[in-house]
Amino acid sequence: MMSTAIPDTASARKARGAFFTPEGVTRHLAEWAIQSADDTVLEPSAGEAAFLVAAVGRLRELGAREPVVHGVELHHASARVARKVVAEAGGIARIRVSDFFLTEPRGTYAAVIGNPPFIRYQDFSGEARDRARFAAQAQGVALTGLASSWAAFVVHAAAHLRPGGRLGMVLPAELLSTNYAAPVRQFLLSRFESVELVTFETQIFPDAEADTVLVKASGWLGEPASVATLRQTRDATTLGSLHEGTTWATTDLAARWTPLHIQDATVEAITELIPSGAFVPLQELGDTTLGMVTGANRFFTLSPQRVRELGIPQRDLLRVSPPGSSHLRGLALTDSAMTRLGQDDQATWLLYPSKNPAPETLAYIESGHATGVDTAYKCRVRKPWWRVPVLAPADLLLTYMNADTARVVTNAAGARHLNSVHGVYLKEDIRDLACELLPVASLNSFTLLGAELVGRSYGGGVLKVEPREADRWWMPSAATMTEHRDALVELKPRVQRLLQAKNLLGAVALVDGVILGGLSEAQLHAVREDASAFMQRRVTRGKSG
Repeated sequence: MMSTAIPDTASARKARGAFFTPEGVTRHLAEWAIQSADDTVLEPSAGEAAFLVAAVGRLRELGAREPVVHGVELHHASARVARKVVAEAGGIARIRVSDFFLTEPRGTYAAVIGNPPFIRYQDFSGEARDRARFAAQAQGVALTGLASSWAAFVVHAAAHLRPGGRLGMVLPAELLSTNYAAPVRQFLLSRFESVELVTFETQIFPDAEADTVLVKASGWLGEPASVATLRQTRDATTLGSLHEGTTWATTDLAARWTPLHIQDATVEAITELIPSGAFVPLQELGDTTLGMVTGANRFFTLSPQRVRELGIPQRDLLRVSPPGSSHLRGLALTDSAMTRLGQDDQATWLLYPSKNPAPETLAYIESGHATGVDTAYKCRVRKPWWRVPVLAPADLLLTYMNADTARVVTNAAGARHLNSVHGVYLKEDIRDLACELLPVASLNSFTLLGAELVGRSYGGGVLKVEPREADRWWMPSAATMTEHRDALVELKPRVQRLLQAKNLLGAVALVDGVILGGLSEAQLHAVREDASAFMQRRVTRGKSG
């Protein structure tokens, strides 16, 4: 009889967050988590039993003859395969086909190991999300609506452990840095006696488009760990020789965990520059905001040539920084730069009809309706659909997605900004000073290091900085800029030429000589090395994907 089962395609697996784990990882976590032949083992998202097979191998090594392992799996076909491959490995698999969040934690397992499904919050909705958040809340962990599926999964998985048990999980590196993961970080440190994390120099799940970290937490419900140990290795094949770790501790719930060691001399520099007021978080200088969301950039942003073709008058337009940020790699977005961008057919105008739109403007709006632009989500939820909510021109523009480092650029042209960049609205008393000097003063090694510490690494090695993260980004203070004003003004032309030549480090070296002149040679060298190490790790991981 022909089967009516839906094929388990790659796209179907991706939709439910299923990414198969390398054998080196499953073996490493099984060997670490399973300490005795009598240990009971659970894999909460069994898939096709990669972790359960590793668990059977580990239990047999420890003397078990026909070990029984337990799993939960949502997908019927995967559960059938899991039982078969575990039997072939010499074990017995007891797999429950169910949503893991419907399993009642009874606190009976010595080891819980696995690779939770990774479904981003945009696709994690409805009853499934409600069940997940309720399960986390039952353990005292309140997750926001931005949390991806794995966050609640980790908390619920830990609740299945017996006292003293071990949790070994493969998680997205978002655990280390995102604000929504802060309750999970606090949970791990407060409920386990020891927490160790392993990061990789290369991506081990290229298809998932996310960096990965291994979490090894032991001593469930014992004395709180309070600190985490972070280790690093090249890839899944080198887990047998982990680099020496560094410990991390904080009382700040939102603080991120840093996957690289910072040299002692860099710590000395931090303890000198921050308490002295030489550097301050960006939020002390101004307010960083998201840019405008049009819902359809191709329709709402127009090049000068397109404006001429359509005949739309200037009263129905606003000047806008073109989508993207590749044009924001200097010190300022000027009128002449906007002119050149327009000549290069960049979209430097935003459709913003006046109270009395021209007939040509109305005709263009009608063309958008005819082609379905008005049905895009952001368009259909506003009235009228063709009026984009606008922001006042920001004082500075801050790049959002960055191949090298985040940049701060003076908005000398007074252009509006889209959500491909952020706007910084400076405090009134320092506006003139910071507009003139912060873009050049921020090109120092200490601020570059700060960008790596507050930002996040994404696919392709891109550094992404959100407004809330930018608030914590170290910047030269108003006092520092005032003290070095003459030297910075003199440097600006040389720095601009180096940036035009794509020589970022050359520009940074010049600014370091002014802004970081008070550091010792050893401290400056360490700050530069650490900033470079963070950047290089990010780029290397991006290339490996």
